Amino acid sequence: MKKLHSIVCMKPVPDPSRFDKLKLDPATLLLCRDQVPPVVNPLDRNAIEAALTLRESRGGSVSVLTMAAPSADEQLREALAMGCDRAVLLTDRAFAGADTLATARVLHAAIRKLGRFDFVFCGAWSADGSTGQVGPQVAELLGIPDLTRVFQLELGRGGLRAHCRIEGGSAVYECAPPMLVTLDKEANVPRYAGMVGIRKALQREVSVWNAKSLKLSPKEVGLEGSPTKMLNVYTSPVGRKGEILQGTPAEAGKKLLAQLRKAKAIA
Repeated sequence: MKKLHSIVCMKPVPDPSRFDKLKLDPATLLLCRDQVPPVVNPLDRNAIEAALTLRESRGGSVSVLTMAAPSADEQLREALAMGCDRAVLLTDRAFAGADTLATARVLHAAIRKLGRFDFVFCGAWSADGSTGQVGPQVAELLGIPDLTRVFQLELGRGGLRAHCRIEGGSAVYECAPPMLVTLDKEANVPRYAGMVGIRKALQREVSVWNAKSLKLSPKEVGLEGSPTKMLNVYTSPVGRKGEILQGTPAEAGKKLLAQLRKAKAIA
């Protein structure tokens, strides 16, 4: 039986319990991430758990990678402490300000550099952006099927059977590897890192790759490689226009009917 190689794309995000402290840089319109400590994106923990569960049933290895600042070494070591076999940090000043497509290009290049794989696991969305776009974009660049918002996963002889959230309900798909899977929180219960795993993780090497080692040009990544441009961020005014109709109840009722007919709200 062939041993599996699973790759987990993990993202450090500002601690969701402290989102009220987040601010936008008025010049770049990007989040000031240094004001809130990062944690592993919650749904990426489900992705790690899915990969580790497959390894326990079929053998093989699990690699975890993230595109982030050098400080993400801490989150990668947490993934190693949970049980991942290899960790790769994708970091370069050229990667800063990337939109979902520019991010997907970096992850795609890293996955190709890692070599043969069977499964790529991601969280269905990140707590900070919540677009749900990066996973499917990586799958498109890799040229493999993607199963999104999976809330139940089963391993069969030919591949995976996935129960996926869709608009208005759910659907069940079966697919053979290689494939990419994005996980919902109901898919599993992520394990905690034990003391032994934490001690081992502190001694492990984390590989560091930049744009040059991934053979990516600055025009493909970061702000320069992002087709999505943030033009403005503002809070829409919330409120209702009110009007008091004067007169007796009968007179006010007639005025109301007249206005509703004028607005074509009633016939």
